[in-house]
Amino acid sequence: MRKTILIIAIALMCMKKEAAVAQTVDIYRDSVVQLYGVIMTADSLKAIPFASVVVEKKGRGTITNNDGVFSIAVNKGERITFSCVGFKDRTILIPLKLEGNQYSVIQLLVNDTNFLPATILKPRPTRAQFERDFVNSKVDDDLYETARKNTSMSQKRVILSSLPYDGKEAVGASLTQQAAKYYYSGQLPPMNILNPSAWRSFINSWKRGDYKSRK
Repeated sequence: MRKTILIIAIALMCMKKEAAVAQTVDIYRDSVVQLYGVIMTADSLKAIPFASVVVEKKGRGTITNNDGVFSIAVNKGERITFSCVGFKDRTILIPLKLEGNQYSVIQLLVNDTNFLPATILKPRPTRAQFERDFVNSKVDDDLYETARKNTSMSQKRVILSSLPYDGKEAVGASLTQQAAKYYYSGQLPPMNILNPSAWRSFINSWKRGDYKSRK
């Protein structure tokens, strides 16, 4: 008897769970709306291709085709923004109490006019006048001094020592290392202890005091 009651209870629980899941699915299906329509210009009623149709704060959207037509699945209560370069943005709200699961719109966008400040370009009348003005331009003495410091040999050496290899130099260094490795492939590389050039470089460094400790 107890076993029969337990089986009936489990069956009732499964039925309730299936009913709850089915109810949740029905609610979700009822909230989804197929939004479709066309985006056109407000003054001439021409289709606007490649206009953006975006669901606010959801990160979802689509664009119109060459005829300005679009279609996207949205939820009831969501706000949809229509935008395109050269037009003012428009936003609509999908009604919460919408009957059915389809909603069509014909959205008209108004031209957006931006006024930029005028720019007047005045070229030099002749090359001779440009050369004359360039030569006669007055430059402060401190700028001359800055230019001299920036172009001095010591400054160039500092900049060159701190700059990394460019693409050409990096490839050249890599090829040089590979060539040296392949040159002694299958044999022992030479030891600098028997290299007169290495000994000469060591002796010169020792005379200069490069190996002295610096406190």
